Amino acid sequence: MARPAVFLDRDGVLNEEAGYLYHIEDLRLIPGVAAAVRKLNERQMFCCLVSNQSGPARGYYDDRHVEALHERLADLLIREAGAKLDAFYFCPTLSPPEGGNTSPFDRWSTWRKPNTGMLVAAAWTHDLDLSHSYMIGDKATDIDLAHNAGCTGILVQTGFGNRVLTGTYQHPTQPDYTAADLSEAIEWILSR
Repeated sequence: MARPAVFLDRDGVLNEEAGYLYHIEDLRLIPGVAAAVRKLNERQMFCCLVSNQSGPARGYYDDRHVEALHERLADLLIREAGAKLDAFYFCPTLSPPEGGNTSPFDRWSTWRKPNTGMLVAAAWTHDLDLSHSYMIGDKATDIDLAHNAGCTGILVQTGFGNRVLTGTYQHPTQPDYTAADLSEAIEWILSR
C-alpha cells in the first residue's frame, strides 16, 4: 500500500544557503534541522531529498562532488540527532538556454524542478502516495513542483524563502502553508 512522503529541498531548507558548495566542509546544517528530520523518522514517515544541482551542468564540479555533499549531509544528520533521509534524488542537468554548458549534463530533463521526474521516480521506487505527500522548499519552483505532482507545498522562510512571497521573484506561486523553518513545517505536517 502506497504511503505518504515528505520531500525536502536541500540548500536553504536542510543546509545553509551558500551558493555553489565547492568545498564539502562548507555544507552546514541549519540549526534545528536534524532534530526536525528525526521527528519524521520517529513517526516512520518516508523522508526524501529532491534537489536541483546545476553545478555539474555549469562545469563547476562533477556529479560525484554532489554525491559527496550528500554523504556529508547524511553524516551531519546522524551525528547531530540520529536522523536520516531515506532517499536522495538530485538533478545535475541544465539546458543550454538556462546556462548548461558541460556534457553530458547540458540538456533538458524531466527531473529538473518544477518538473515532476524526481518525485515520480521516488514514488515508483518506494511505493509512495504523492497525493498525500508534502514538498518543503524555499523557492517558488519547489512549490510549483509540489502542485505539479499533486503534493502539498510548504514554503520555508529560510534560504530564499522570504523572497518568494515578498515579490522579489515576481512569481504567482502560493504555498499551501508557509513556515518559518523546517522545524515549524514538520510540526504542521505532524499535527495534520
